Amino acid sequence: MSNVIQAAGDPAEHAARVAEEFRTRYDGVPDGVWAAPGRVNLIGEHVDYNAGQCLPVALGQATYAAVRLRDDDRVTVASTRSEDAWSGRTAALGPGQVTGWPSYVAGVVWALREDGLDVPGLDVAVHSDVPVGAGLSSSAALECSVAVAVADLLGLDLDDDTRHRIVRASMRAEGEVAGAPTGGMDQTVSVFGRAGRALLLDCRDWSLEQIPWDPAGAGLELLVIDTKAHHELVDGGYADRRASCEQAASLLGVETLREVTDPNAALAALDDPVLLRRTRHVLTEMARVTEAVADLRAGDYRAFATCLAQSHASLRHDFEVSCDELDVAVETSLTAGALGARMTGGGFGGSAIALVPQERVSAVTQAVNLAFVKEGWGAPEFLLARAGAGAARLDH
Repeated sequence: MSNVIQAAGDPAEHAARVAEEFRTRYDGVPDGVWAAPGRVNLIGEHVDYNAGQCLPVALGQATYAAVRLRDDDRVTVASTRSEDAWSGRTAALGPGQVTGWPSYVAGVVWALREDGLDVPGLDVAVHSDVPVGAGLSSSAALECSVAVAVADLLGLDLDDDTRHRIVRASMRAEGEVAGAPTGGMDQTVSVFGRAGRALLLDCRDWSLEQIPWDPAGAGLELLVIDTKAHHELVDGGYADRRASCEQAASLLGVETLREVTDPNAALAALDDPVLLRRTRHVLTEMARVTEAVADLRAGDYRAFATCLAQSHASLRHDFEVSCDELDVAVETSLTAGALGARMTGGGFGGSAIALVPQERVSAVTQAVNLAFVKEGWGAPEFLLARAGAGAARLDH
Protein backbone atom coordinates (compact mmCIF):
# COMPACT_ATOMS: atom_id res chain seq x y z
CA MET A 1 0.00 0.00 0.00
CA SER A 2 1.39 3.39 -0.97
CA ASN A 3 0.49 6.97 -0.16
CA VAL A 4 2.87 8.42 -2.74
CA ILE A 5 1.43 11.55 -4.31
CA GLN A 6 2.43 12.09 -7.89
CA ALA A 7 3.83 15.47 -8.82
CA ALA A 8 4.08 16.92 -12.30
CA GLY A 9 7.50 16.28 -13.77
CA ASP A 10 9.95 18.90 -14.95
CA PRO A 11 8.77 20.09 -18.39
CA ALA A 12 12.37 20.39 -19.58
CA GLU A 13 13.04 16.77 -18.67
CA HIS A 14 9.87 15.60 -20.39
CA ALA A 15 10.75 17.64 -23.48
CA ALA A 16 14.20 16.08 -23.57
CA ARG A 17 12.74 12.61 -23.21
CA VAL A 18 10.28 12.98 -26.07
CA ALA A 19 12.97 14.55 -28.26
CA GLU A 20 15.18 11.54 -27.58
CA GLU A 21 12.27 9.21 -28.38
CA PHE A 22 11.89 11.07 -31.67
CA ARG A 23 15.56 10.67 -32.51
CA THR A 24 15.41 6.95 -31.72
CA ARG A 25 12.27 6.37 -33.79
CA TYR A 26 13.05 8.57 -36.77
CA ASP A 27 16.84 8.83 -36.86
CA GLY A 28 16.72 12.60 -36.86
CA VAL A 29 15.76 15.62 -34.77
CA PRO A 30 12.28 17.12 -34.44
CA ASP A 31 11.43 20.63 -35.58
CA GLY A 32 10.38 21.33 -32.00
CA VAL A 33 8.61 20.09 -28.89
CA TRP A 34 5.19 21.31 -27.79
CA ALA A 35 3.18 20.56 -24.67
CA ALA A 36 -0.49 20.70 -23.72
CA PRO A 37 -1.84 19.99 -20.24
CA GLY A 38 -4.48 17.66 -18.93
CA ARG A 39 -7.21 19.19 -16.87
CA VAL A 40 -9.33 18.67 -13.81
CA ASN A 41 -12.79 20.15 -13.75
CA LEU A 42 -13.56 21.85 -10.46
CA ILE A 43 -17.30 21.99 -11.07
CA GLY A 44 -19.76 22.10 -13.96
CA GLU A 45 -19.91 18.47 -15.02
CA HIS A 46 -21.85 17.37 -18.10
CA VAL A 47 -23.00 20.93 -18.73
CA ASP A 48 -20.56 21.77 -21.54
CA TYR A 49 -22.61 20.05 -24.24
CA ASN A 50 -25.72 21.67 -22.75
CA ALA A 51 -24.26 25.14 -23.47
CA GLY A 52 -23.64 25.76 -19.78
CA GLN A 53 -20.66 27.06 -17.87
CA CYS A 54 -17.89 24.95 -16.40
CA LEU A 55 -14.83 25.69 -14.31
CA PRO A 56 -11.77 23.58 -15.12
CA VAL A 57 -8.10 24.15 -14.34
CA ALA A 58 -5.18 23.07 -16.49
CA LEU A 59 -2.85 20.65 -14.73
CA GLY A 60 0.90 20.66 -14.46
CA GLN A 61 0.77 17.17 -15.98
CA ALA A 62 0.93 17.39 -19.77
CA THR A 63 1.44 15.58 -23.06
CA TYR A 64 4.60 16.42 -24.97
CA ALA A 65 4.79 16.13 -28.76
CA ALA A 66 8.02 16.18 -30.75
CA VAL A 67 7.05 16.91 -34.35
CA ARG A 68 8.78 17.27 -37.70
CA LEU A 69 7.21 18.22 -41.01
CA ARG A 70 7.73 15.79 -43.88
CA ASP A 71 7.98 16.50 -47.61
CA ASP A 72 5.39 13.85 -48.45
CA ASP A 73 1.85 12.96 -47.33
CA ARG A 74 2.66 10.31 -44.70
CA VAL A 75 1.85 10.75 -41.02
CA THR A 76 3.75 8.57 -38.57
CA VAL A 77 2.98 8.51 -34.85
CA ALA A 78 4.99 6.89 -32.05
CA SER A 79 4.74 6.99 -28.26
CA THR A 80 6.96 6.30 -25.30
CA ARG A 81 4.09 4.15 -24.01
CA SER A 82 3.99 1.79 -26.99
CA GLU A 83 6.58 -0.14 -28.95
CA ASP A 84 4.45 0.02 -32.08
CA ALA A 85 4.25 3.05 -34.34
CA TRP A 86 1.30 3.93 -36.57
CA SER A 87 1.49 5.31 -40.08
CA GLY A 88 -1.01 6.49 -42.68
CA ARG A 89 -1.48 9.01 -45.44
CA THR A 90 -3.05 12.42 -44.99
CA ALA A 91 -5.86 11.53 -47.39
CA ALA A 92 -6.95 8.62 -45.17
CA LEU A 93 -7.18 10.08 -41.66
CA GLY A 94 -10.87 10.89 -41.39
CA PRO A 95 -13.83 9.27 -39.65
CA GLY A 96 -13.80 5.50 -39.69
CA GLN A 97 -10.26 5.21 -41.02
CA VAL A 98 -8.10 5.19 -37.87
CA THR A 99 -8.69 3.42 -34.57
CA GLY A 100 -7.09 3.39 -31.14
CA TRP A 101 -5.03 6.16 -29.59
CA PRO A 102 -3.46 7.22 -32.95
CA SER A 103 -6.93 8.36 -34.00
CA TYR A 104 -6.57 11.40 -31.74
CA VAL A 105 -3.43 12.49 -33.62
CA ALA A 106 -4.69 11.52 -37.07
CA GLY A 107 -7.98 13.25 -36.30
CA VAL A 108 -6.22 16.53 -35.53
CA VAL A 109 -4.36 16.46 -38.85
CA TRP A 110 -7.61 15.64 -40.68
CA ALA A 111 -9.56 18.38 -38.87
CA LEU A 112 -6.93 21.05 -39.52
CA ARG A 113 -6.87 20.08 -43.19
CA GLU A 114 -10.68 20.25 -43.24
CA ASP A 115 -10.32 23.74 -41.79
CA GLY A 116 -8.27 24.82 -44.78
CA LEU A 117 -4.71 24.38 -43.58
CA ASP A 118 -2.31 22.72 -45.99
CA VAL A 119 -0.94 20.21 -43.48
CA PRO A 120 1.76 17.98 -44.99
CA GLY A 121 2.96 14.67 -43.64
CA LEU A 122 4.36 14.60 -40.12
CA ASP A 123 6.59 12.54 -37.92
CA VAL A 124 5.28 12.66 -34.36
CA ALA A 125 6.56 11.22 -31.09
CA VAL A 126 4.55 11.74 -27.91
CA HIS A 127 5.19 11.35 -24.21
CA SER A 128 2.84 12.14 -21.32
CA ASP A 129 2.58 12.23 -17.57
CA VAL A 130 -1.21 12.72 -17.68
CA PRO A 131 -2.71 9.53 -16.25
CA VAL A 132 -4.65 7.65 -18.94
CA GLY A 133 -8.21 6.65 -18.10
CA ALA A 134 -8.29 8.80 -14.98
CA GLY A 135 -10.79 11.37 -16.27
CA LEU A 136 -8.08 14.03 -16.50
CA SER A 137 -8.38 14.45 -20.25
CA SER A 138 -5.28 12.73 -21.51
CA SER A 139 -6.98 12.64 -24.92
CA ALA A 140 -7.39 16.43 -25.18
CA ALA A 141 -3.80 16.92 -24.03
CA LEU A 142 -2.67 14.63 -26.85
CA GLU A 143 -4.83 16.38 -29.44
CA CYS A 144 -3.87 19.88 -28.41
CA SER A 145 -0.15 19.19 -28.17
CA VAL A 146 -0.13 18.00 -31.78
CA ALA A 147 -2.53 20.72 -32.98
CA VAL A 148 -0.49 23.55 -31.48
CA ALA A 149 2.65 22.02 -32.98
CA VAL A 150 1.13 21.90 -36.46
CA ALA A 151 -0.20 25.46 -36.23
CA ASP A 152 3.16 26.74 -35.05
CA LEU A 153 5.11 24.85 -37.73
CA LEU A 154 2.81 26.22 -40.41
CA GLY A 155 3.65 29.75 -39.30
CA LEU A 156 0.39 30.72 -37.60
CA ASP A 157 0.61 33.20 -34.76
CA LEU A 158 -0.52 31.42 -31.60
CA ASP A 159 -2.95 34.20 -30.75
CA ASP A 160 -6.46 33.72 -29.39
CA ASP A 161 -7.97 33.25 -32.84
CA THR A 162 -5.53 30.47 -33.68
CA ARG A 163 -6.03 28.91 -30.27
CA HIS A 164 -9.80 28.82 -30.82
CA ARG A 165 -9.11 27.20 -34.19
CA ILE A 166 -6.98 24.58 -32.44
CA VAL A 167 -9.78 23.91 -29.97
CA ARG A 168 -12.32 23.39 -32.75
CA ALA A 169 -10.00 21.05 -34.66
CA SER A 170 -9.28 19.04 -31.53
CA MET A 171 -12.98 18.76 -30.77
CA ARG A 172 -13.63 17.45 -34.28
CA ALA A 173 -10.78 14.98 -33.90
CA GLU A 174 -12.24 13.59 -30.70
CA GLY A 175 -15.88 13.60 -31.76
CA GLU A 176 -15.70 12.62 -35.43
CA VAL A 177 -12.56 10.51 -35.68
CA ALA A 178 -11.94 9.07 -32.21
CA GLY A 179 -15.68 8.70 -31.62
CA ALA A 180 -16.09 10.41 -28.23
CA PRO A 181 -18.60 13.29 -28.59
CA THR A 182 -17.22 15.55 -25.86
CA GLY A 183 -18.35 19.12 -25.39
CA GLY A 184 -15.17 21.14 -25.77
CA MET A 185 -14.28 22.00 -22.20
CA ASP A 186 -11.22 19.74 -22.15
CA GLN A 187 -9.65 21.14 -25.30
CA THR A 188 -10.39 24.75 -24.35
CA VAL A 189 -8.68 24.65 -20.97
CA SER A 190 -5.79 22.66 -22.41
CA VAL A 191 -5.16 25.54 -24.81
CA PHE A 192 -6.21 28.56 -22.72
CA GLY A 193 -5.31 27.49 -19.17
CA ARG A 194 -3.17 29.72 -16.96
CA ALA A 195 -1.13 29.06 -13.85
CA GLY A 196 -2.94 30.15 -10.71
CA ARG A 197 -6.29 30.47 -12.47
CA ALA A 198 -9.39 28.43 -13.12
CA LEU A 199 -11.04 28.97 -16.49
CA LEU A 200 -14.70 29.90 -16.49
CA LEU A 201 -15.85 28.66 -19.88
CA ASP A 202 -19.25 29.61 -21.21
CA CYS A 203 -20.08 26.88 -23.71
CA ARG A 204 -22.93 28.88 -25.23
CA ASP A 205 -20.74 31.60 -26.73
CA TRP A 206 -17.26 30.18 -25.90
CA SER A 207 -16.37 33.26 -23.89
CA LEU A 208 -13.60 32.78 -21.34
CA GLU A 209 -12.84 34.35 -18.00
CA GLN A 210 -9.87 33.65 -15.76
CA ILE A 211 -10.95 33.11 -12.13
CA PRO A 212 -8.55 33.33 -9.16
CA TRP A 213 -7.63 29.86 -7.92
CA ASP A 214 -5.24 29.79 -4.97
CA PRO A 215 -6.20 27.06 -2.52
CA ALA A 216 -2.61 26.95 -1.21
CA GLY A 217 -3.02 30.54 -0.07
CA ALA A 218 -5.88 29.30 2.10
CA GLY A 219 -3.86 26.39 3.45
CA LEU A 220 -5.56 23.87 1.17
CA GLU A 221 -4.64 21.40 -1.55
CA LEU A 222 -6.75 19.98 -4.34
CA LEU A 223 -6.09 16.25 -4.16
CA VAL A 224 -6.92 14.13 -7.20
CA ILE A 225 -7.75 10.49 -6.45
CA ASP A 226 -7.35 8.23 -9.46
CA THR A 227 -9.53 5.27 -8.54
CA LYS A 228 -8.14 3.14 -11.38
CA ALA A 229 -11.72 2.17 -12.20
CA HIS A 230 -12.23 1.83 -15.95
CA HIS A 231 -12.93 5.15 -17.66
CA GLU A 232 -13.57 5.26 -21.39
CA LEU A 233 -15.79 7.84 -23.09
CA VAL A 234 -16.29 5.86 -26.29
CA ASP A 235 -18.10 2.95 -24.61
CA GLY A 236 -21.58 4.47 -24.81
CA GLY A 237 -22.46 5.81 -21.38
CA TYR A 238 -21.33 9.35 -22.14
CA ALA A 239 -23.14 9.43 -25.49
CA ASP A 240 -26.29 8.12 -23.82
CA ARG A 241 -26.26 10.95 -21.27
CA ARG A 242 -25.75 13.51 -23.99
CA ALA A 243 -28.63 12.07 -26.02
CA SER A 244 -30.89 12.25 -22.95
CA CYS A 245 -30.12 15.93 -22.53
CA GLU A 246 -30.84 16.61 -26.19
CA GLN A 247 -34.13 14.72 -25.93
CA ALA A 248 -35.15 16.67 -22.84
CA ALA A 249 -34.32 19.98 -24.51
CA SER A 250 -36.41 18.99 -27.51
CA LEU A 251 -39.38 18.07 -25.32
CA LEU A 252 -39.07 21.40 -23.50
CA GLY A 253 -38.95 23.34 -26.76
CA VAL A 254 -35.48 24.79 -26.26
CA GLU A 255 -32.29 24.36 -28.25
CA THR A 256 -30.24 23.42 -25.20
CA LEU A 257 -30.95 23.03 -21.50
CA ARG A 258 -29.09 26.30 -20.93
CA GLU A 259 -32.11 28.07 -22.43
CA VAL A 260 -34.44 26.88 -19.67
CA THR A 261 -35.58 29.94 -17.72
CA ASP A 262 -37.90 28.28 -15.17
CA PRO A 263 -36.24 25.11 -13.86
CA ASN A 264 -39.17 24.08 -11.67
CA ALA A 265 -41.64 24.34 -14.55
CA ALA A 266 -39.29 22.48 -16.86
CA LEU A 267 -38.88 19.60 -14.45
CA ALA A 268 -42.62 19.43 -13.86
CA ALA A 269 -43.14 19.13 -17.62
CA LEU A 270 -40.99 16.00 -17.95
CA ASP A 271 -42.88 12.74 -17.42
CA ASP A 272 -40.03 10.33 -18.01
CA PRO A 273 -38.27 9.83 -14.65
CA VAL A 274 -34.85 9.27 -16.22
CA LEU A 275 -35.06 12.43 -18.32
CA LEU A 276 -36.29 14.33 -15.29
CA ARG A 277 -33.33 13.25 -13.15
CA ARG A 278 -30.76 13.95 -15.80
CA THR A 279 -32.26 17.35 -16.58
CA ARG A 280 -32.38 18.19 -12.88
CA HIS A 281 -28.66 17.50 -12.60
CA VAL A 282 -27.83 19.79 -15.50
CA LEU A 283 -29.99 22.66 -14.27
CA THR A 284 -28.79 22.47 -10.68
CA GLU A 285 -25.17 22.03 -11.76
CA MET A 286 -25.38 25.19 -13.83
CA ALA A 287 -26.58 27.06 -10.74
CA ARG A 288 -23.76 25.53 -8.67
CA VAL A 289 -21.15 26.86 -11.10
CA THR A 290 -22.45 30.40 -10.62
CA GLU A 291 -22.37 29.96 -6.86
CA ALA A 292 -18.90 28.40 -6.89
CA VAL A 293 -17.43 31.24 -8.94
CA ALA A 294 -18.87 33.78 -6.50
CA ASP A 295 -17.31 31.81 -3.63
CA LEU A 296 -13.88 31.83 -5.28
CA ARG A 297 -14.06 35.54 -6.03
CA ALA A 298 -14.75 36.06 -2.34
CA GLY A 299 -11.95 33.68 -1.35
CA ASP A 300 -14.48 31.49 0.49
CA TYR A 301 -13.10 28.02 -0.08
CA ARG A 302 -15.33 26.43 2.55
CA ALA A 303 -18.45 27.56 0.72
CA PHE A 304 -16.88 26.40 -2.53
CA ALA A 305 -16.27 23.00 -0.96
CA THR A 306 -19.97 22.70 -0.17
CA CYS A 307 -20.70 23.08 -3.89
CA LEU A 308 -18.35 20.15 -4.57
CA ALA A 309 -20.27 17.85 -2.25
CA GLN A 310 -23.61 18.89 -3.71
CA SER A 311 -22.28 18.30 -7.22
CA HIS A 312 -21.23 14.75 -6.38
CA ALA A 313 -24.62 13.89 -4.92
CA SER A 314 -26.29 15.14 -8.09
CA LEU A 315 -23.90 13.25 -10.38
CA ARG A 316 -24.38 10.10 -8.32
CA HIS A 317 -28.14 10.08 -7.92
CA ASP A 318 -29.55 12.19 -10.75
CA PHE A 319 -27.07 11.83 -13.61
CA GLU A 320 -26.00 8.33 -12.56
CA VAL A 321 -22.41 8.55 -13.76
CA SER A 322 -20.63 7.74 -10.53
CA CYS A 323 -19.52 4.26 -9.42
CA ASP A 324 -18.68 2.47 -6.18
CA GLU A 325 -14.99 3.41 -6.31
CA LEU A 326 -15.75 7.09 -6.81
CA ASP A 327 -18.37 7.11 -4.06
CA VAL A 328 -16.02 5.45 -1.58
CA ALA A 329 -13.21 7.88 -2.49
CA VAL A 330 -15.51 10.86 -1.94
CA GLU A 331 -17.13 9.63 1.27
CA THR A 332 -13.83 8.51 2.81
CA SER A 333 -12.14 11.81 1.95
CA LEU A 334 -14.87 13.76 3.70
CA THR A 335 -14.71 11.53 6.77
CA ALA A 336 -10.92 11.93 6.92
CA GLY A 337 -11.03 15.71 6.87
CA ALA A 338 -11.63 16.99 3.33
CA LEU A 339 -13.79 20.12 3.20
CA GLY A 340 -15.51 18.92 0.03
CA ALA A 341 -15.13 16.22 -2.58
CA ARG A 342 -16.73 14.97 -5.75
CA MET A 343 -16.14 12.84 -8.81
CA THR A 344 -14.71 14.74 -11.74
CA GLY A 345 -14.72 14.13 -15.47
CA GLY A 346 -17.18 12.13 -17.51
CA GLY A 347 -17.72 9.52 -14.84
CA PHE A 348 -18.16 5.74 -14.95
CA GLY A 349 -14.77 5.54 -13.25
CA GLY A 350 -11.78 7.82 -13.36
CA SER A 351 -10.98 10.31 -10.63
CA ALA A 352 -12.42 12.16 -7.69
CA ILE A 353 -11.18 15.45 -6.29
CA ALA A 354 -11.02 16.50 -2.67
CA LEU A 355 -10.31 19.96 -1.25
CA VAL A 356 -8.15 19.13 1.75
CA PRO A 357 -6.38 21.15 4.46
CA GLN A 358 -2.67 20.75 3.82
CA GLU A 359 -2.11 19.10 7.20
CA ARG A 360 -4.78 16.47 6.41
CA VAL A 361 -3.52 15.36 2.98
CA SER A 362 -1.60 12.37 4.34
CA ALA A 363 -4.54 11.31 6.51
CA VAL A 364 -6.91 11.46 3.56
CA THR A 365 -4.66 9.41 1.28
CA GLN A 366 -4.15 6.80 3.99
CA ALA A 367 -7.88 6.57 4.69
CA VAL A 368 -8.76 6.19 1.00
CA ASN A 369 -6.08 3.53 0.56
CA LEU A 370 -7.41 1.56 3.52
CA ALA A 371 -10.98 1.85 2.27
CA PHE A 372 -9.96 0.46 -1.11
CA VAL A 373 -8.11 -2.43 0.53
CA LYS A 374 -11.20 -3.21 2.59
CA GLU A 375 -13.29 -3.36 -0.58
CA GLY A 376 -10.74 -5.62 -2.27
CA TRP A 377 -9.88 -3.07 -4.95
CA GLY A 378 -6.50 -2.19 -6.36
CA ALA A 379 -4.65 0.75 -4.87
CA PRO A 380 -5.70 4.20 -6.06
CA GLU A 381 -3.15 6.82 -7.07
CA PHE A 382 -3.00 10.40 -5.94
CA LEU A 383 -1.78 13.68 -7.38
CA LEU A 384 -1.92 17.29 -6.29
CA ALA A 385 -3.63 19.50 -8.85
CA ARG A 386 -1.69 22.71 -9.29
CA ALA A 387 -3.08 24.98 -11.99
CA GLY A 388 -0.67 25.03 -14.93
CA ALA A 389 -0.27 26.86 -18.23
CA GLY A 390 -1.94 26.07 -21.54
CA ALA A 391 -0.46 24.61 -24.72
CA ALA A 392 2.86 26.08 -25.83
CA ARG A 393 6.16 25.39 -27.56
CA LEU A 394 9.04 24.34 -25.32
CA ASP A 395 12.78 24.62 -25.70
CA HIS A 396 14.53 21.26 -25.77
